Amino acid sequence: MNHCEPRVVAGVEVIPICDAVGPLGGPLRRPVEEIFRNARPEDWAGLPTTEWILHFHVHLLRAHGRLVLVDTGVGGLSSPAAPWAPVPGALPARLAELGVAPGDIDAVVLTHLHGDHYGGAIGEHGPAFPNARHLLQRAEADAAGEPVRAALLRPLGAGLEIVDGTAQVIPGVRVHLAPGHTPGHQIVEVGDLTITADLLHHPVQLANPAVTYRYDDDPEQAVRTRIEVLQRVRSRGGVIAPAHFAEPFVNLAGWAPRGEAVA
Repeated sequence: MNHCEPRVVAGVEVIPICDAVGPLGGPLRRPVEEIFRNARPEDWAGLPTTEWILHFHVHLLRAHGRLVLVDTGVGGLSSPAAPWAPVPGALPARLAELGVAPGDIDAVVLTHLHGDHYGGAIGEHGPAFPNARHLLQRAEADAAGEPVRAALLRPLGAGLEIVDGTAQVIPGVRVHLAPGHTPGHQIVEVGDLTITADLLHHPVQLANPAVTYRYDDDPEQAVRTRIEVLQRVRSRGGVIAPAHFAEPFVNLAGWAPRGEAVA
């Protein structure tokens, strides 16, 4: 099975599901040092600098008799992520293993509009999760290009719910605007656990949160957001659930920055 042991946080069961594993492919494939270009030698200490292998995590949340899915994975062979991501994703099979049918999902949080995060949202006959509200930040919707509008936003129809900033998904689960990677990138907070999506991509950004990512829309804003969120999580002794780390949960107590963050 490609889902890990769940955690129960503030009464919410959080189940990380590994949808796919593989390197960036096609036009995005580069040496890791070119993807995280301003990392210092000490930032890489103890970390591999060979080809970067990503884990593509989706998160299933269960509470109060309701199910929330955070992102929908890389999708199928015709997904927008297909030119560079390891498609097809395993999410449909993993949900079935958990006894969850597509129609059981009450809400989908779309953290941002990159294909590896929304690729599984639309199926052959319409929304893959037909009974779900799909929460998206207004800034993200406003910045969407016509291809994404045609492939995702219009097909979602009335199932698309636009939010501004902070919003409750279900009791105990909230989304927060965390821009930089994209204009309307959002994270999900469940008690002291933060599902960080693409707030950070690689453990080198825990060693030095000012390390930039080549494919951030606004790298400087992404650094400011990352530092602020990680400081907040660390101050309350919290844990993060990153989208692309091998480990589904990371306790920040074990990741003190290596000296002052330097961009």
